[in-house]
Amino acid sequence: MKRDFLNLSDAGSHGVAAILNDALDLKSARKNKPKGAVDDDKSLAHHALAMIFEKNSTRTRASFDMGIKQLGGSSMIMDAGSMQLGRGETIADTARVLSRYVDAIMLRTNDHDKVQSLAHHASVPVINGLTDLSHPCQMCADMLTIIEYGKALSGLNIAWFGDGNNVANSLIEAAGLMKFNLKLALPTGFDPNQEFVRQARNRGAQIDIIRDPLLAAKDADIIMTDTWVSMGQDGGDAIISKMMPYQVNEAIMSAAKDDALFMHCLPAHAEEEATQSVLDSGQAVIFDQAENRLHAQKSILRWCFGLI
Repeated sequence: MKRDFLNLSDAGSHGVAAILNDALDLKSARKNKPKGAVDDDKSLAHHALAMIFEKNSTRTRASFDMGIKQLGGSSMIMDAGSMQLGRGETIADTARVLSRYVDAIMLRTNDHDKVQSLAHHASVPVINGLTDLSHPCQMCADMLTIIEYGKALSGLNIAWFGDGNNVANSLIEAAGLMKFNLKLALPTGFDPNQEFVRQARNRGAQIDIIRDPLLAAKDADIIMTDTWVSMGQDGGDAIISKMMPYQVNEAIMSAAKDDALFMHCLPAHAEEEATQSVLDSGQAVIFDQAENRLHAQKSILRWCFGLI
């Protein structure tokens, strides 16, 4: 049975833990190696990954491309403007055709239904590189970063600020699977997907939606935020105005624990979702997160192929 990675729940708690442990091992094994060097085990030699981008990308594109190459495989990068996905050809037929050429497909798009349809009709694993609903690959990199800084996920207190967006949805899902506590400081009208909240609570997670940002930050181990206005989203100025009370600033960081980490999946907009001083602080681990997209992506691929 093929393994798709559309949300964290596809892997489950044991699968996510295996991905994180594998990523730690892969990263450690590459210490001091040139970025272009192939991993010693060449575990995905002769495997090919097709990457389809309907939304622009820096980290997703670079990390999957380098990741499959470091594992000994190859990649094919396809942009929306250069192919027929959902236009002159159905998603189902695209899935069937690409399944004849490659061993896995990654899609980065707006509509989550597209990645679900692609997975349904493909005979090879399909990975969600981002949709408007969720971003499980980013969350694996974030959890990997937290573990690297010596913080166990179980029982951790994480506070999220700003929009209940796709990354927030995956964070909620992660809380349910990995048993950490989550407070989301959000303006009215920007709550996360309620089905993600329901499922996480059913798994025993404490998920609190809070309108007071200082209350959400109190005693937090991790402070997280994300870009307030996504690519192509309308009404940016109005959204930013509503979000400003939830900016991560010195007062927010002071309310958290002394050793709290600040996390942002990038790209960041200084003086909007976070102040420049927070982004530049010693508590910020944003570029560790960015690097860990590479290591997490490699282990996601290995999980999809049943190697972990």
